[in-house]
Amino acid sequence: DLRSEEEKAKIPGRELVNHDHPQVIEIWNLVFMQYNRKADGSLEPLPAKVIDTGMGFERLCMALQGKQSNYDTDVFTPLIGKIAELSGLSYGKDAKVDIAMRVIADHVRTISFSIADAQLPGNAKAGYVIRRILRRAVRYAYTFLEQKQAFMYKLVDTLIESMGDAYPELAQQRELIMRVIKEEEDAFLRTLENGIRMLDSAIAEAKKSGRSEISGKEAFVLYDTYGFPLDLTELILKENGMTLDHAEFDAEMAQQKARARNAAAVETDDWTVVNEGEQEFVGYDTLTVDAKILRYRKVKQKKQEYYQVILSETPFYGEMGGQVGDRGVLVAPDGSVTEIYDTKRENGINVHLLKQLPADVSLTYKAVVDGDVRMAISCNHTATHLLHEALREVLGTHVEQRGSFVSPDVLRFDFSHFQKLTLEEISAVEHLANSRVRQAISLDEHRHLPIAEARNMGAMALFGEKYGDDVRVVRYGSSVELCGGTHVANTGNIGMIKIMSESSVAAGIRRIEAITGLNTELEFEKHQGIMREIAAMFNNVPNLVGALRHAVEENAELKKQAEEFFQERVSNMANELLGKARSINGITVVEQTGLRMPDVVKNLAFKIREKSPEHTVFVGATYDPTGKPLLTVMVSEDLVKEGMNASVTVREAAKLIQGGGGGQPGFAQAGGKNKDSIANAFDKMKQILGI
Repeated sequence: DLRSEEEKAKIPGRELVNHDHPQVIEIWNLVFMQYNRKADGSLEPLPAKVIDTGMGFERLCMALQGKQSNYDTDVFTPLIGKIAELSGLSYGKDAKVDIAMRVIADHVRTISFSIADAQLPGNAKAGYVIRRILRRAVRYAYTFLEQKQAFMYKLVDTLIESMGDAYPELAQQRELIMRVIKEEEDAFLRTLENGIRMLDSAIAEAKKSGRSEISGKEAFVLYDTYGFPLDLTELILKENGMTLDHAEFDAEMAQQKARARNAAAVETDDWTVVNEGEQEFVGYDTLTVDAKILRYRKVKQKKQEYYQVILSETPFYGEMGGQVGDRGVLVAPDGSVTEIYDTKRENGINVHLLKQLPADVSLTYKAVVDGDVRMAISCNHTATHLLHEALREVLGTHVEQRGSFVSPDVLRFDFSHFQKLTLEEISAVEHLANSRVRQAISLDEHRHLPIAEARNMGAMALFGEKYGDDVRVVRYGSSVELCGGTHVANTGNIGMIKIMSESSVAAGIRRIEAITGLNTELEFEKHQGIMREIAAMFNNVPNLVGALRHAVEENAELKKQAEEFFQERVSNMANELLGKARSINGITVVEQTGLRMPDVVKNLAFKIREKSPEHTVFVGATYDPTGKPLLTVMVSEDLVKEGMNASVTVREAAKLIQGGGGGQPGFAQAGGKNKDSIANAFDKMKQILGI
C-alpha cells in the first residue's frame, strides 16, 4: 500500500479490516484508482485520481474468500444450494443450468429486497422494472430447470437465514414477499407457457422456410395480445440462433401508439391572456373569493368542447393525489352564474373547466366552491388517513398506502397486504377508525414545513408521491401524514365510516371501498327499507331470522320433493317411450319431438340408457323455452364401439338449423336458429345413424 499513513487514517472503515491482507491491498488500489498497473507490474500515477465503482459487496467477498466468482461466495451459495435441492438438479455440471441458477439466485435477492423496501411489481415505472426482473428469473426456471410451477418464493426463507440479521426488514415482510412473488410467478407462468408455445411455433415455421428472423408482427402479437415481454422474445430467439425484425416491431408499436393518441386526441387553442399575474390557491381557508380571469382557452376532445380557465385567486382544489377536483360556480357582479364542473391540476396550477365562458371575461367574479361536495370529499379524504392508521394497527406496520381515490360519493384505499381480510379484521379496522371519529379530533395542520422537520414529527409519506423540501403535514392525533388534500376541521364532521367492500387489485395489494357522512345515512336507510319489505312478506313476525330460516328449510324440502317427482316423471316418460320404441336392424330406436324442456330431454336420454343399456339409440328434436330448436342424441356404449357417434351426428344435423354443438360419442346436443328446419334435421340424424 503506497499511501501515506495520513492518507490511510482517512480511509472510512479501515479499522474494520486487516489492511495488510494482500487482497485488501489490491482492493484499495482498485477502489481508489490512484495508479495504472503496467505490464511489468509497476504502478504509474493516474493524472486524475478517482474512486471507482465496481468493487461492490459481492466482489469484496469474492476477494476476501479467495473465490473466482461472486456466485462461489457465501452470499450466493445457500441460495444456489436451495435452488438445486428444489429443482433436483446439480450445480456445476451443465453450463445452462448453472447460468439459470445464478440468474434466479441474483434476481430473487433483488426482488425480495425491493418488496421489503415497499416497491411492488407493477405495470409502470419502478414496479415494471421489478416485474421484468422477476419474469426473467421465472423464464430461466421454466426453460432450464423444468420448473412449471411457482417455486422461487420458497427461496425467501433461505435468503432470510443468510441475510436476515443484517436486513431485519426481510423477516418482518416475509409473508408479503413470499405472497407477492408466488402470485407473480403463477400469473406469468400462464403467460409464459402460451407465449413460448407460440414463439416455438414461429421459430419452427421460420426455420422450415429457411429464415433466421421472425417477423416483428409476430413478436408484437405476443407482446400486445398475450403480454409476452419483448426482451424474453429476443433472449429465446438468440438462444435459437434467430433474430427479430425490429423495424417491423417498432412500426407495429408506432401504429398502436398512434391509435391510442387518436382515441384520446385533444385539440387546444392558444391561451388568451386577459390579465397578467400568478394564481394563488386559498382553498384551505375559504370556499369563496373574488377573482379575475387570468387566461382561458378552448379545448376540443371526443366531439365535445369546453373551456379551461385560470383564475387569479381560487378556492377550487384541482384533482391531485387521488382526490377529485372541486366544482362550483363563477358569480358575476350582476348575479349571473357560470358553472365550473371540474378542476384539474396542471403544472402546479388549478385549471377550471367550464362548458361556456362568462359573458364578460374582464370582470371580477366571485369564485364559489360547492360546499356540500367539498365537505363530502373532505370527509372521505380524512377517512382514508384514519383507515390507514387503523389498518396498520390491526394488520401490522407492513401496511402502506398504494393508492387512493377520493370523491364525494366514495373513497377507495389501496394498501399492501398479503391476504384477504377476515370479517373480524374488517370489523376491527372499522371500529378503530370510527372511534377516532367519535373522539372529534381537531385538525392540526402545518403548512410550508421543511421535510426533515415533518419526518421528525413522524409524518408518513404516501407511496408514489413526490415531495419537495417544503411540505404540508396533516395530523389528527396519532395520525400524521404528508398531504396536500382538503380535510375536515374535526374528525367528528365525518359522522361515520362504513367499509362497503374489501378486494384484491394486484399481487400483495388489497383495496377497501368505504363511505362516510350523509352517504352512510342513505345506505342505512336503504337497508332498513329492504328489511321492512322482507318483514312485511312474513307478516312482520317478531322473529324475522327464524321465519327466514324456516322458509329456507321448507323451500329445500319442497325442492327435494319436486326433484323426486321430476325423476319419477322422467322415469315414467322413459317407460312410455320405450313402449313405443321401434326395432330397426336389431337396434331399439327411441324418438322424442316437440318437448319444450331441454333439461327433461337430457335426463330422459340418460334414463332410457339406464333402462335399456344395450342396442339403443335415442334421438330428440325439441325446443328450448324460447322456441329455439334443440337436437339430442344418445347412443348406448356397445353401439359406440361399433362406430356410432352422437357428437358427429348432431354437429352434422345442426347445420340444417343454422346451429352447432357437440359432446361425447355416447351423448351430444346441438342448438340452432332455424326452427322451421327441425324436421329435416331430425331425419338427417336418423339417416347418419342408419336408423
